[in-house]
Amino acid sequence: MAGDDQQRRELGAFLRAQRERLDRAEFGLPAAGRGRTVGLRREEVSFLSGVSVTWYTWLEQGRDINPSRQVLDAVAAALHLAPAEHDYVLRLAGFSPARLRSRAQVAAAPAHIQRFLDALEEHPSYALAPDWGIAAWNAAYEALYPNVATTAPEDRNLLWLIFTDPAVRDLLDDWDDTSRRFLAEFRAEVGPRLGDPRYRDLVGRLREASPEFGEYWDGHGVGGFESRERVFQHPALGRLVFEHHQLRPSDQTDVQLVVYVADAETRERFAGRRLR
Repeated sequence: MAGDDQQRRELGAFLRAQRERLDRAEFGLPAAGRGRTVGLRREEVSFLSGVSVTWYTWLEQGRDINPSRQVLDAVAAALHLAPAEHDYVLRLAGFSPARLRSRAQVAAAPAHIQRFLDALEEHPSYALAPDWGIAAWNAAYEALYPNVATTAPEDRNLLWLIFTDPAVRDLLDDWDDTSRRFLAEFRAEVGPRLGDPRYRDLVGRLREASPEFGEYWDGHGVGGFESRERVFQHPALGRLVFEHHQLRPSDQTDVQLVVYVADAETRERFAGRRLR
């Protein structure tokens, strides 16, 4: 197909451009002919990636071949491709982006994300790390759930708070449904990483702390996020109604932003409470 031919040609041209821009010194390689210090030979990429010279040459030539994901990952590593470049190579070859490899721990959200949350003002908002640790929040969210500011950092995890903090259980109008939904979304996101000690330890701690967690977890529920109405029973303001949204910054895809947009009545009462 013409589209496939174009993608193969683009993949080949991209790999060649990346190979030719590399600094040989970064790989411990001497200057090439005529003192050339930039650009690797195909043979050198072949050696670094463990992919045969013939196969790599065919990739750059846009031949009608079907490289495996492992081959493309090896080539991306050999060429020192950035995450976005690696994803581009995979998409051109018909594979999904390699997002899982970047799931590093996030202790605190970057400053620009905190500024974004603060700019949302009357909308309670927070940022979640890959393990669902609460990495940032704004004043409106703290007004809705004050314990977020006083909880020890190691326990400031959304799942941990849902299943262990009585204040959360009182705050949520539908604790049973919400806790099951969140747990299904968490499992869908982290399933491939449950062997990681961080996730394994979190699940173990929750099993010990909450019988409900153990019951729901053993049910193996999996679900995706859906924007929906959320109702909170605030101890001072009573019933508050919000619409629940999730965003992911394109430059921080490991962080998800959760934003609660209030209905008109809630916005008026909740904003007045925060100002006082």
